[in-house]
Amino acid sequence: MKKKLEKINLKKLKKVRRAITMIALLLFGLQFATPVYAADDPLSVINNLSNFIFSLTRAIGTIILVLGVVQIGMSYQSHDPSQRTNGFFTFAGGLIITFAKEILNLITG
Repeated sequence: MKKKLEKINLKKLKKVRRAITMIALLLFGLQFATPVYAADDPLSVINNLSNFIFSLTRAIGTIILVLGVVQIGMSYQSHDPSQRTNGFFTFAGGLIITFAKEILNLITG
């Protein structure tokens, strides 16, 4: 009797977990949904697409930046200098990716 209940509970748990995962993925996908409006001017369409790509790049850079901070913190906890170096490189790469649009604007003037 207990095993039947455990199987039923496991099936329900899997269904609930699957539903929660799908909702989380849907909400995560909607986070990146930015409207790109079509216009008569082709240049404005290109600018809207460029803004969308740079916002996506900024989101990825922020994730890498947070990963670098976590890696640096873990390296100080474990006293691992090679992990600390990798953490600082990841942090610097995340900064560069996050602010890529501003860096490109500074370079091009």
